[in-house]
Amino acid sequence: MQQEEFALRLQGWRLATAEVIYYMPDHPSLLQSFTWQTLDLAPAYPRIHKFLEFWRKEIEAVIHSVRLASGETLAPAQVRAATHYLHH
Repeated sequence: MQQEEFALRLQGWRLATAEVIYYMPDHPSLLQSFTWQTLDLAPAYPRIHKFLEFWRKEIEAVIHSVRLASGETLAPAQVRAATHYLHH
């Protein structure tokens, strides 16, 4: 993992996967699937929204649906002090 990616993950960015189901331009009755992964910031997912906006403007294929999956965030270890002590 590169340092820049590691730093983003510590800030709450996580691996997000978008599966775009779209109609093929030459065969509009057929659906095709495209999968794309990037680090993104939940819950807004700005990179995925930017990608989908690019798709709508620049690609002829019409989007049918998008499925989104994202992984866990990477965070520094947390230490908590004990609030109760048991004595025998």
